[in-house]
Amino acid sequence: MDFDQLTLSQAVADLRAGKVTSTALTTEALNRAKARAELNAFVTLDEAGALKAAAAFDATGDRTKPLGGVPIVIKDNIEVAGLPCSAGTPALKDYVPKADAPVVAKLRAAGAVIIGKTSMHELAFGISGYNTAFKTGAEFGVRNAYDRTLIAGGSSSGTGAALGARIVAGGLGTDTGGSVRVPAALNGCAALRPTVGRYPQEGIAPISHTRDTAGPMAATMTDVALLDRVIAGGDTIAPADLKQVRIGIAKAMLINLDADTEAAFEAAVTQMKAGGIVVVEIEMPQLAEFNGQVSFPVALYEAYFDLVAYLKHTGTGLTIEALAEEISSADVKGTYDGLVIPRKLPTPDGTLVDAKPIYDAAIKTARPALQALYAKTFANNRLDAVAFPTTPRVAIASNPESSSLENFGLFIQNTDPGSNAGIPGVQIPIALGATSKLPVGLELDGPAGSDRRLLAIGVALESVFGRLPPPR
Repeated sequence: MDFDQLTLSQAVADLRAGKVTSTALTTEALNRAKARAELNAFVTLDEAGALKAAAAFDATGDRTKPLGGVPIVIKDNIEVAGLPCSAGTPALKDYVPKADAPVVAKLRAAGAVIIGKTSMHELAFGISGYNTAFKTGAEFGVRNAYDRTLIAGGSSSGTGAALGARIVAGGLGTDTGGSVRVPAALNGCAALRPTVGRYPQEGIAPISHTRDTAGPMAATMTDVALLDRVIAGGDTIAPADLKQVRIGIAKAMLINLDADTEAAFEAAVTQMKAGGIVVVEIEMPQLAEFNGQVSFPVALYEAYFDLVAYLKHTGTGLTIEALAEEISSADVKGTYDGLVIPRKLPTPDGTLVDAKPIYDAAIKTARPALQALYAKTFANNRLDAVAFPTTPRVAIASNPESSSLENFGLFIQNTDPGSNAGIPGVQIPIALGATSKLPVGLELDGPAGSDRRLLAIGVALESVFGRLPPPR
């Protein structure tokens, strides 16, 4: 078996046919995780628990289960019974939940074998994965599967790196403003940010109940669709007929691109047209304006109250103030001490003001306006989706500067608006950059509730773009 080319779907088929055992797959995944310790992809590797689950499946497991015997990984802000759930921060490193989060329970009931918890940007507040709280390699920061001097993206950094490095073929992340799609793009894997509310959010350390969602990440779009079916229900998704697909492209989402990303995106658009997709140029006036009025006001204000409620749920007795005192990463520490805890927001001139009125305006006025803009754009242009480069650049150097506010804004410039509108988006790997040889991703955002349609288009595009080669 070529593990570098393995997909969840292939693993399931081979397990059902008796070509491989869960123990063999799980052992290989664990060995690969240990061999790539320098990536800092894992906070916890549950070797004993995973091998026990694999052996149980081999002995008496139900071969008809959709994920029976297949090794996967879970981001470390999603609760897995019996394993620490740190949310990437020191104060929670000894918190061991007694029950699985509902999304994890669905995967486990489908037969998945959880090999460990993946590392993340601390408290999910960033796009770099540069976390100084945990490491298994020589240097801090979750490292890119294709070049370990570079970022893996965030905040679901470890899941992205583990998939890109071909340690496993599937796993879970969470997404507030781009956190499953950014690491998937930078590590050459596929992902879905579902419509908010499609997946249960209980048992997940939060940032914002308005914006947060768990999301599947996997080797291929077909695998992402499989994970979505396990979590949300529904039949197997057939590939869409690309001749029946209309996609819009807004110039506003094609700014700040590096040469590799621009060339790969243009080539992908040409391939989509050749495959029969109708591509139309669209305008989305006020997109940046409305998004700016929603983005940080909602995330920073809700982060306080949602984390207070989550800490109560953990039964650790931790206060948010005590947790913040122990935050390790400088960028996250500054955000919590300066904005989240005091519930303040910066004005354009840098002075801090009370967040509540700005938050109220965001929820009552700006977010509905943003959602209406998307709904009107999809309806008036008869679009299935809008397409754009998932991230405007390929992965950058991993160091404390990679977590700058400038880089944060740059890497979520295209993923953030859809997040704030609560609509679904799929990230599809399209190429390795001509010069950088690093993964480039394309995202499709669709109307609220169109998750299965987006997945069907993504599955069809897989045969157009092909799978990226593994890291050398």
